[in-house]
Amino acid sequence: MKRTSLGRVECPVARALDEIGDWWSLLIIRDAFDGIRRFSEFQKSLGISKGILTARLKHLVAIDVLETAPVSEEGGYQEYVLTEKGRDLFLVTVSLRQWAESHCFGKTERHSILTEKASGKRVPRLALQGRDGKELDSSMTFVRKAVDLDDSRAPRTSRVRRAAQR
Repeated sequence: MKRTSLGRVECPVARALDEIGDWWSLLIIRDAFDGIRRFSEFQKSLGISKGILTARLKHLVAIDVLETAPVSEEGGYQEYVLTEKGRDLFLVTVSLRQWAESHCFGKTERHSILTEKASGKRVPRLALQGRDGKELDSSMTFVRKAVDLDDSRAPRTSRVRRAAQR
């Protein structure tokens, strides 16, 4: 089955999935955040075939999430480094990690944890804050569709409801 491209849809989540989109890419990005830079290190960490790894690395370079840099002491080798666009995925990987910690492991099941380098303490859970600094949940937000971008900040009222309000 051919995969449908989501690269032209108006939803930012769909476009992000179209761009990054597969588990190998996110695991490569996770490993890059953990300091892995060389092809052989990615392959060893992930247990991924050379062909799949090559394709994913090429794609991540093509979309400017990773860039290649020569390894200075070994002329013919290169390493993969996160770009600014790639580093901007840090909160995505932390959020996914924290979701999995809450929903994919048993209470006593061992798993890795994200800690602060300076203190060695666990990184606190991410929380979305409103402009007033208060924590937001999904019931306190809404998505304004692209056609609504020029309208006020309130949710769009249907024509039927607007006519009834007159």
